[in-house]
Amino acid sequence: MDEKDILEAIKKLKEGSNKRNFTQTYDLIINLKGLDLKKPENQLDLFITLHHSKGREGRICALVGSELIDEARKTCEKAIHQDEFEKYANDKKAAKKLADEYDFFIAQANIMPKVASAFGKVLGPKKKMPNPKAGCVVPPKANLKPLHDKLQKTVRAYAKEKPIIQLAVGNEKMADKEVADNIMNIMNNVLHHVPNEKNNIKEVLLKLTMTKPVPLKV
Repeated sequence: MDEKDILEAIKKLKEGSNKRNFTQTYDLIINLKGLDLKKPENQLDLFITLHHSKGREGRICALVGSELIDEARKTCEKAIHQDEFEKYANDKKAAKKLADEYDFFIAQANIMPKVASAFGKVLGPKKKMPNPKAGCVVPPKANLKPLHDKLQKTVRAYAKEKPIIQLAVGNEKMADKEVADNIMNIMNNVLHHVPNEKNNIKEVLLKLTMTKPVPLKV
């Protein structure tokens, strides 16, 4: 994927977009083809750390025990002590609200069974269970600041049920080259994880929140 083509698409989107009273986000849409997603080896679930912002602040919730609660309260947008888990286990509405409000969930490793028991039925279907691949299952004495900072630039490229990936790659206030770099980073990762590389890509589209998508050349 060529930076020049991406920058041209960004320019086209900006010129075709009316001024809004909020900052629009760039969304990258990757439509896949030729993959039998029933086969685990064809499924994608990648956590990609970008070089630049993904366009909005990520909200992180920590599910922890006494060893990490002070660190989590200091570092994360929300921290829930294991003594509070039962409240969410018994109140599905509260658990769903929590899942909708936070982008990533961090869990203390030695209480992971309690996390799964209390939150698994809600976080699981929403693809938000604390994931070791993203570094979100941590030891009891972890320093959470580096992980919190990393998650601010982490996106998840997920395609297990449907052959489509859609994720935020920046916003219209960012430098165009930063958005383009994020897109190339994501595409390189995706291409390396599908069996036939670009032959498994049907089309790639880029859009702003309130615009129609424009195609990108692969």
